[in-house]
Amino acid sequence: MDSFQFLYGYLFGYGLHHVDFNNPNRPRTPKFSAHFYYNIIKDNGFPLPEDEKMIYGEFKKDFIWSSATASYQIEGAWREDGKGLSIWDKFTHTPGKISEHDTGDVACNSYNRMEDDIAALKKVKVSHYRFSISWPRILPDGTTKYINQAGLNYYKKLVDSLIAANINPQVTLYHWDLPQALQDVGGWENETIIQRFRDYADVLFQNLGPKVKLWITFNEPFIITVLGHVQGAHAPGFNDRPDTLPYIVGHNIIRSHAEAWHVYNDKYRASQGGLVSITVNSDWAEPRNPYKQEDYEAARNVVEFYLGWWVHPIFNGDYSPLVKKSVLEQSLAGGLTKSRLPEFTPEEIKRINGTYDYFGLNHYCSVLAFPVDFGTTQHFEADRGVVVISDRTWLETGSVWLRMTPFGLRRLLKFIKDEYRNPPIIITENGVSENGPVDLNDVHRKYYYEQYINQVLKAYLLDNVNIIGYTAWSLLDNLEWAVGYTERFGLFYVNRSDPDLPRTPKASVSFYSSIISCNGFPDPTTGPHELLINVFMFSTEPINNVNFLGMKLSAEDAATGFNATFALLIIAVTGAICLSIGFFLVKKRPKKNKKTDNVELDKRP
Repeated sequence: MDSFQFLYGYLFGYGLHHVDFNNPNRPRTPKFSAHFYYNIIKDNGFPLPEDEKMIYGEFKKDFIWSSATASYQIEGAWREDGKGLSIWDKFTHTPGKISEHDTGDVACNSYNRMEDDIAALKKVKVSHYRFSISWPRILPDGTTKYINQAGLNYYKKLVDSLIAANINPQVTLYHWDLPQALQDVGGWENETIIQRFRDYADVLFQNLGPKVKLWITFNEPFIITVLGHVQGAHAPGFNDRPDTLPYIVGHNIIRSHAEAWHVYNDKYRASQGGLVSITVNSDWAEPRNPYKQEDYEAARNVVEFYLGWWVHPIFNGDYSPLVKKSVLEQSLAGGLTKSRLPEFTPEEIKRINGTYDYFGLNHYCSVLAFPVDFGTTQHFEADRGVVVISDRTWLETGSVWLRMTPFGLRRLLKFIKDEYRNPPIIITENGVSENGPVDLNDVHRKYYYEQYINQVLKAYLLDNVNIIGYTAWSLLDNLEWAVGYTERFGLFYVNRSDPDLPRTPKASVSFYSSIISCNGFPDPTTGPHELLINVFMFSTEPINNVNFLGMKLSAEDAATGFNATFALLIIAVTGAICLSIGFFLVKKRPKKNKKTDNVELDKRP
């Protein structure tokens, strides 16, 4: 326990138990370390916890295996073919906003290197590819007054190329690159954007819908709202606006989503047969102290403000009771007469409720939560009333906010099942970063995917969660928003010092593709699985397209074509030689004597 430390008196506490020296009774309170040490003694060491043990089995037959990117992060071509400016074009060109002064002006140049991206996807063996549409590339000023056909043609070609490669397109309408022209008139604060987004969605459903069966309206509205309009770390970069701003922005995003869903449902679903939903991001939260009820409540608050803010209206018609209560109480504490959280009208509740076809989830890590009293502060964080930290024993990654916590994904999936009536769930992003020197043998990413995907399998097999798909973030090392190119999430390394920006597979490519090929994790006790032979073998050859007989093919396809052509050439030459030899032998055969022939004929009966 904490005690008198000689020269230092009671300044430092070394004990497993805290002693309150201000109380004459000197009460002892166990610290977390006391419980931890108790468990070590009880277990006589460090046995592997049940939720960390591997499980073996397969996902359902039609399971979706995907990898993802976003338009601003990979496309480049920021002023090509009539594209308008986006808020991220402006934000990245503002000094001091992005690490290393990086921009998406060129990014991975996917706008001009589509074939390389398709070749990368084929190497991973995904069944789907999640990409987003650049709103200003289609509608330069954000409205339908002018539709940029060149931009539309790019996405049509991408969809056609994916289908030709037997890869299904999975399209996100909005992944943060709002047309700057719309931001100039208020952006997501101005409710006129609801109609603008509806019109934009209509254009895409009409032009791409016949070939696209999976749609996402918004990617991570929490990030759009909090990082873009509270913290200012993302475009448009607001951190000094009214404390009602995040809730107004969120309110308009939810209504915009509902309108887009209804456009599809009313005009296109019958003929196109696709699915439309929103993708939300959420950490899982554990109590900092598992022996404090208030820490459990804080952990619940974290998840509610990730999900209850967005998912609850879409699945149930209105904000979750906990979110409404938290914002109201903090608003009243600040002297306001009503909540800063807007209310939906009865008509809006009816229109928003049920606007989903599946549950889109982005998840990366978990946190530890504990409550904090923010007093009368009027701020999003004060409404939530929670501070989050990471356990220092959790494995670090290339991002300060991301610690490896595989267990949290299964628990979050189970939470969604229980809270929202077990909807079909597609994990639309999950991945891990690195920074510093490039190492193509990315063992930490292989470990991350193995552990996290195995937790998904547990949720499916043991918890009966209706999980129907998994998406690895990301396909390529790309512009990671405010940190630029300093953090890399990609399965493929993109060499930015080479003007051709070649895509080079990391070790995680073959590992992830093997999981895809096996549709899960084969039981090793049944012997080596034929599809896992090459799990730890990977090629570091960059992917480049080459011209072959007038066609632009990947190096792999060109090599196949060359070998086939060469084989046909050998067959043709061999045939020609055989014919020549045969002709030569016939010519050299000695002619028979005519007299002899006559005599022989005379002897015939």
